[in-house]
Amino acid sequence: MTRVYLEIGPKKVFACSLDWPGWCRIDKGEEAALDRLMDYVPRYRLIAERAGLAFDPGEPQVVARVQGAGTTDFGVPYQVPGLDLEPLPGPEAERQAAVVRAAWESFEETAALSPEELRKGPRGGGRDRSKIVAHVTEAERSYARNVGVRHKPFRSVADRDAMRAELIEVLSRPWEPPATTAWPPRYALRRIAWHVIDHIWEIEDRR
Repeated sequence: MTRVYLEIGPKKVFACSLDWPGWCRIDKGEEAALDRLMDYVPRYRLIAERAGLAFDPGEPQVVARVQGAGTTDFGVPYQVPGLDLEPLPGPEAERQAAVVRAAWESFEETAALSPEELRKGPRGGGRDRSKIVAHVTEAERSYARNVGVRHKPFRSVADRDAMRAELIEVLSRPWEPPATTAWPPRYALRRIAWHVIDHIWEIEDRR
């Protein structure tokens, strides 16, 4: 079975894997969200395989439900489930961190192979490629502060890579409660991976 938790907002529901960072989808209702999560197995498999991991998930098993909010409906998994306070052994931390690294690599590759101007949404909305890249990069600097990794605004790709290296080093360590940072490592790994992967799929779908 694949452990999944549901973040339930007023109108929408996120279904998120607890053990595969970034494999997280949203829809209108619990069953729809779970179905959508499974629809993305082939696309997520490409990330997992890039990390050197076999990805053959079983049927999703809902092991927790958390109350979401307007942020959930807006499209961001925001709540930290209690299961994220479970200890994180070193090998598992390294495995999940490998997924984050693979997501970064896939994002860079996808952006490089995509046109600057992307197809707009039904109401003409949506960032173009360079603005998505800038958004993802700046969001990571903000996310990193939630696990104690603090860097000044980036002036170069080298600055960004230095932050990523420190972030991965922190998140690859074994961890046990109590939490001493805003985000426990399990949640940080999932949230960082989700944001990058979500924008990979956005670019792919709009180019």
